[in-house]
Amino acid sequence: MATLVARGPRRGGTPESGHRRRSLPGWLAVCGMLFAVAWGGNEFTPLLVMYRLESGMSAQVVNLLLGAYVLGIVPALLVGGPLSDRYGRRPLMFPAPFLCVAGSVLLALGSETAALLFAGRVLSGLALGLVMAVGTSWVKELSQAPFDPKASAGAGASRASLALTLGFLLGAVVAASLAQFAPMAAILPYTVNVVITLLLAVAMFGAPETLERGGGARRLVDDLKVPSALHRRFLQVVVPMAPWVFGASASAYAVLPNLLAGRVPGQEIGFSGLMCLIALACGVVAQRLIGRPAVTDSVRPVIVALAVTAVGMALAAWATATSSVPAAMVAAAVLGAGYGTLLVTGLREVQRVAGPDGLAGLTAVFYSISYLGFFVPAVLEALTPWFDHQVMFGAGALLALVCVVVVALCPKTLSKGSARRSG
Repeated sequence: MATLVARGPRRGGTPESGHRRRSLPGWLAVCGMLFAVAWGGNEFTPLLVMYRLESGMSAQVVNLLLGAYVLGIVPALLVGGPLSDRYGRRPLMFPAPFLCVAGSVLLALGSETAALLFAGRVLSGLALGLVMAVGTSWVKELSQAPFDPKASAGAGASRASLALTLGFLLGAVVAASLAQFAPMAAILPYTVNVVITLLLAVAMFGAPETLERGGGARRLVDDLKVPSALHRRFLQVVVPMAPWVFGASASAYAVLPNLLAGRVPGQEIGFSGLMCLIALACGVVAQRLIGRPAVTDSVRPVIVALAVTAVGMALAAWATATSSVPAAMVAAAVLGAGYGTLLVTGLREVQRVAGPDGLAGLTAVFYSISYLGFFVPAVLEALTPWFDHQVMFGAGALLALVCVVVVALCPKTLSKGSARRSG
């Protein structure tokens, strides 16, 4: 089994001396790839309106394309995470930038072809799954001794979640701005991502490895198992909150812009980008405000995150009932804050429960459950013959409150064998 080691540069020396020879701290170099691939994963979202209005695709088709990259994310998470615990972080991260570039190229070429868009989304998902499982764990390990001894507790989770959120934010905003105001609306947004990804890949390849390669006596199939996913804390705290991470964000910047596009004629793509900006900027602020993790094992931060999400869903119901653009912006802000707090508190919970040898695997399980939330737009669209959106958003608010109760009933301390340190 792979174990954490203090590895120096290949020709000798200490990790610290190796860091001094690098132009960027290792954690920052890896965060750059999280940022670039998250950009590639979310640049498609504000363009949903463009594909629906200009390419003639139905709302159900574009919503399914939005969720299609989950088909790439989940396998990459569930296989890449455990394999990186066995073989090291860098080998499993190596394909990510190339998958991201390939995905963006197919998306640029497929504005009139749903099949090409689907393939591009799946490739983007494969890249994102790798960086979320492997990259998040790599950042966590590079944010502690001996690689970064001055980092505070919780720095790894905060740095990784912030890099992802900034990538999601800028990818959506830049893509919407270019599609609304620049020529080659279906090509230029993806070209920008290709350039950024290739440039940041160079920095990532120089980051130090944090795990010793080799699976020891264990079989490969055993490494793909994640026994900590059956831990009571994970089942009762992380599982109920995880789908809300991207369920909240997808509601804010995929569902609401489509519902209110008719209120901003001629500016539909820009409005979609603005909703992404509001939601994800509030997510960034929420992540910065949440601060260091509590010394105790209290579930209070998760309860607060779910409560914020419930309020956001209720506001979304109000916005759709009134067809009010300002109300939709307020709802997006609150849902974005819910997303940000859920993401960082979820990662901290995972790092509490997982031991060092199973961190990437459990992170992969967390993200796999989280990304179920990206099917929310497709599910809501499928239910519209029977329910109004305001009714469905209201039901979502009640369901989030039920999850608050479930989490609140969890024992307040971890079992003796669980990891106690977040990073």
